[in-house]
Parts: sequence; structure tokens; C-alpha cells
Amino acid sequence: MANIISRPDWYIPDSQVTPEHAYRNRRDFLKKAGFLGAAALMSQAMNAQAENSLYPAKRSGIHNPGWRLTDEEVATSYNNFYEFTTRKTGVKDLVGLFNTSPWEVKVGGLCEKPASFDVDGLSRQMGLEERVYHFRCVEAWAMTVPWTGFPLAKLLRKVQPKPEARFVKFVTAFKQDEMPGVVRLPDYPWPYTEGLRMDEAMHDLTMVVTGIYGKPLPKQNGAPIRIVVPWKYGYKSIKSIVSIELVKEQPKTLWETLSPEEYPFESNVEPEVPHPRWSQATHRIVDTGERVRTLPYNGYANQVARLYKK
Repeated sequence: MANIISRPDWYIPDSQVTPEHAYRNRRDFLKKAGFLGAAALMSQAMNAQAENSLYPAKRSGIHNPGWRLTDEEVATSYNNFYEFTTRKTGVKDLVGLFNTSPWEVKVGGLCEKPASFDVDGLSRQMGLEERVYHFRCVEAWAMTVPWTGFPLAKLLRKVQPKPEARFVKFVTAFKQDEMPGVVRLPDYPWPYTEGLRMDEAMHDLTMVVTGIYGKPLPKQNGAPIRIVVPWKYGYKSIKSIVSIELVKEQPKTLWETLSPEEYPFESNVEPEVPHPRWSQATHRIVDTGERVRTLPYNGYANQVARLYKK
């Protein structure tokens, strides 16, 4: 009978021993993975630091009229963004899955130099400033907000519009897995689209916005990039833009497609022209509840009325 050799507790058979080459390859992989992980974290930190260095931007002297600003918490909690919900106070609670970084905006169509831009890089190229604007919703409420951004005209000049470009079309992101509202409203003509005449788009007041209250835009306010056109009703100030296209024909817009009588393409703030379902002569200030008289072109008549002379 053969002697039975007792084996120590730590013994494992050769078949279970990791080959030396595999062991070394794994060590190399872990080293690289660790390095790449650290690099990724460092990159994120650097991006955050770079973004923070853009805000707050210097406030423009000619766009700083000394108005009382709307309370920041209210302005960032009372939002129309149907891609998430039709409840204004509910948008901020439904944007958590919405990924806004990295973010690319394509600018093309009838232009000499179509291009795609990373939002952070674009902000640095254009340079940011803060402007205080009145913001008037078609639903007869309003707020006064310090927006951070740059004139849209600077971006359009960069891509060099062709002479036949008469309108600018904007398109919002369409992410069904991140925007629950688009699933709940399947009959809407998604993605959200808006448009301006070229002269409106080139006006100095028309602003590409990336920040609010001296900080990057919150998601519920249209992060990471939106348009603000202060003499028009708020739905013209499209949020979370993914493309800007210069076109010859007037583009179809979401709200005009749904109800052209209530939401026409032009949509200037005209207090003497009522909405089919309510007066536009006055509006409510969202944080105080005060009811005030609405001014023609939302108070910007001196700057923009010339665009609409018959």
C-alpha cells in the first residue's frame, strides 16, 4: 500500500496556478487601468475647474439696469420644459438622468464654414458676459434673470452665413431614455424645434446662454446651452440645443405646428394682442405674485421695434 503524503493547507495543484505570463499581463493591465482611472478623475476635476473659472462672468454695463432680480431658487424651480413634465415645479426633480456633459452643438446649413462645437470650448472662444433681462412667458408670468452667455451673432459670423440664409432653425436634444416627458406626450412633434429670422438672430439682444445667476445653467433651465430672445415669448428661447441650422425657408416649430393661432412663428410680446384664451395686457411676477403691466416687446421696443416696421 502506497504511503499517503499529507499536504499542507496552503497546497493547490499546478493546474490552478496562474501562469507567469498571465500574472505579469494582469499586473500591467491593473497598472494601466489605475493610471487611466486616475487620469479620468484628473480630467474631470480639470474640466470642472475650467468650467468654474468661466463663472461668474463680468456683468455688461449696458445690460445692467438695476432691476430687482427674481429669487434664484424660484427661477431655477419654476420651468417650462415639456420634455420632462408639464408641471413647472416638477421639472427640477426629473432631470437627474439627463446627461449634459460632454455636449456638442452642430452649426451648419447655408453657411461657408459649418462646424461642431464643444460647449465649454465654445464658451471660451466666444467669451462670456452676464446680462440682466426680463423674461416673459406666453402664459402671462415673468421673471428678471441674470443670464451668462454671448450674442448669437458672434457664433453666426464665425460660420459665415450665405446670402440665401434667411432663417435660423434650432433643435433641442431628444433623449427618450433621459427625458420622460417625450414618452408621456407621444403626439407632440419631437424633437422641439424653434426658429428666428436672420435679422432677429443677428440682433445683439439675442443671446446664447450657458449660465444663470453666475453659475452654469441648471438642467431644468436648459443646460448646457440655450437661446434667450427677451422681446419674444419664452417658448422662443429654446433649451438644450444640439443643432443650429441656417435655412432659406421659414422652419416649422413645435408650438406653431401644434397650434398656429395660439403660438405663431413671430411671437413678439405684444400686450395689445391677446392670446386666444387670456389677456396679455398684464403679467404675474413669479416670486412675488405682483401683477404688472406688460410693455410692448417686453420693454425692448427701443432696440427691436425697427425690425417690424411695415
